[in-house]
Amino acid sequence: MRKIAIYGKGGIGKSTISTNVAAALAEKGLKVMLIGCDPKTDCTRNLHGGRQIRPLLEYMRDLGLAEMDITEVVTGKQITIEGLVENNVIVRGYRDTICIEIGGPEPGIGCAGRGIILGIEILQKVGVFDTYSPDVVIFDVPGDIVCGGLAMPLRRGFADQVYVVTSSEYLPLHAANNLLKAIRRFASRGGSKLGGIIYNARGHIDRPEIVEEFARRVNTTVIYKIPKLPEIAEAESRARTVIECAPSSKAAQVFRELADTLLTNDRADIPRPLEIGELQELYVKYVGQLC
Repeated sequence: MRKIAIYGKGGIGKSTISTNVAAALAEKGLKVMLIGCDPKTDCTRNLHGGRQIRPLLEYMRDLGLAEMDITEVVTGKQITIEGLVENNVIVRGYRDTICIEIGGPEPGIGCAGRGIILGIEILQKVGVFDTYSPDVVIFDVPGDIVCGGLAMPLRRGFADQVYVVTSSEYLPLHAANNLLKAIRRFASRGGSKLGGIIYNARGHIDRPEIVEEFARRVNTTVIYKIPKLPEIAEAESRARTVIECAPSSKAAQVFRELADTLLTNDRADIPRPLEIGELQELYVKYVGQLC
């Protein structure tokens, strides 16, 4: 079982990448599980056509279990795999991909990070990973603020590798640099290590050389560059992946290549994040050339 965590700033394209990679891997005949860890519960939508999927934490709240000890929940069999399937918490998507959304707390109440901790532990305890025995598990995790819960897949070594998605704009790079601080902190304590950076061309500035130099400075590499391609947005507007919507397109081939890279990449970097002044200096160096 290969476990991959994909992190990045909100809106940077994590879920687009996660779902297209999942679809490409499933197309190869692999058994794939995608676990959405964003409270918005939209990480898996491109794999199941946007149909309703019930977040695990919402299901637990409806059963009155959200505040119970995990051991009580499991030993009392209030949650079972059969129940999760019957109540659309575990949903089959494109090519039989297994889709799960952890969900979040009720708006204005509770902590999304704590919810991720609880949700993943419940999935472990009820035997979801053992029962389905996926070849690849992908965690899709927001990375604007790396609180303890959002950092769980890397902090506890749930993921074999962590990948950080960024564009060449400043704010996504700033978020990526913060993520590298968390990875560095936990990597020496048995946490997940960095597999590399995925460049996603978004926004007004498409300068992959900024991200390449950033990667060199922080002791890693850009493992893949995703160009701007209209088929990606077109497929997403239909709540589909390009693998399903436009299988012969250049965009579909891009994600097949990225999926192959993630399967074979064995990097385990411990990054050296930049100081804020270094990051600003790096960015100005390139953006100044555009003026």
